Amino acid sequence: MARKSLRIIQKSIAFVAALGLMGLTAACSSPSSNQPENGPVEIRFSWWGNATRADITSKAVKEFEAANPNIKVKPEYGDISGYFDKLATQVAANDAPDVITMGGAYPAEYANRGALLDLSKVKDSLDLSKLDPGALENGQVKGAQYGVSTGANALAIVVNPAVFQAAGVALPDDSKWTWDDFAKTAKDITDKSPKGTYGTATVLTHDSLDAFARQRGKSLYTQDGQLGLDKDTVQAYFDYSLKLSESGAAPSASETVEKLNVSTEQTLMGMGQAGMMLTWSNSLTALSKASGAELKLLKLPGETPTPGIWLQSSQFYTISARSKHTDAAAKLVNFLVNNEAAAKIVQSDRGVPSNAGMRTAIQDLLTPQGKTEAAYIDQIGKMEFAPTFIGPTGSTAVSEITARINTDVLFKRLTPEKAAEQWLSESKAAIGK
Repeated sequence: MARKSLRIIQKSIAFVAALGLMGLTAACSSPSSNQPENGPVEIRFSWWGNATRADITSKAVKEFEAANPNIKVKPEYGDISGYFDKLATQVAANDAPDVITMGGAYPAEYANRGALLDLSKVKDSLDLSKLDPGALENGQVKGAQYGVSTGANALAIVVNPAVFQAAGVALPDDSKWTWDDFAKTAKDITDKSPKGTYGTATVLTHDSLDAFARQRGKSLYTQDGQLGLDKDTVQAYFDYSLKLSESGAAPSASETVEKLNVSTEQTLMGMGQAGMMLTWSNSLTALSKASGAELKLLKLPGETPTPGIWLQSSQFYTISARSKHTDAAAKLVNFLVNNEAAAKIVQSDRGVPSNAGMRTAIQDLLTPQGKTEAAYIDQIGKMEFAPTFIGPTGSTAVSEITARINTDVLFKRLTPEKAAEQWLSESKAAIGK
């Protein structure tokens, strides 16, 4: 397992090094063109995802090409595990795709280094007026628009009622359950299920650290780009993660590490071997298809009295600052977020659309799972929750720091207390604070 941790560290170093080079190449690259182009052009479009996403995205791209015969789109996609490493290398080599799909803090990371186009430069080809205000803000960095939200998303507990029923365990009431309730329910399922089936598919993840903290009045980052967590909160997070694994509520340390970067289909929930899984709401359709089960979404435990959940853009479409065809790239992004034909193909695969008109257009087409996702997002959207602050430059490395240190906790190489101290030290160093 030491080799696994070493690979994660090496990936982080490679990413930071590539971003450093990126800053240099951004300064010396030629300015992008934002003039309308009449002749045939080819643009590259990158995204990550499984075969289903590749299929529907390709169909949407073909619709775009039919409507824009002078623009050819070359797709570039792969699994999430290697996507951002490849992107960092491409950007450092001045070979970035024209339209780049990003997530989390990556738009801020790249925008702060001059690698992304300020989208106000292509406003004649990209209409953002119909997107929800909150979705627009998600894609802004220091007041400038660099990313376009593909749709809304939120953390959720995906549950497989069939696993609950087989174990003789009642589904929890998500209007009032606690993290202790979650742990107990998960352990009950594991104890009453065949070997290899667990109450929860995973221990806590980096994404859940923010929610875990917000329920305690903290936040992962502050508005001014600092870490917003204290030692006690981080220690409680690692302690709870260890508790899930030690009790058998979640898989063992070795099993957890083996499942860190697998596809949706290979997760325990995807294989029908988990009662619950803390993940993003737009995973429901893919997990349901993989498991062949009618899965449901529950709110996170511990949401009362202080909600920790928030609405987040599933992904963002961004445009390379060094693209030679920014007008064509902007037209593709505009098509993907504002065109009914595209919306009817993509539906909720990248989150519930941020354009109200597109939500209306796809409502009757959504699968039962898609309607469940949309209803969940609607429910979350009515809640009052704390503001969300995009991570500062360097924060993309923090998620890897969390995963690596959490692994050390699970293997008992670090106590939760020492893990919290190390997490704070390394995370502060990563964001330069």
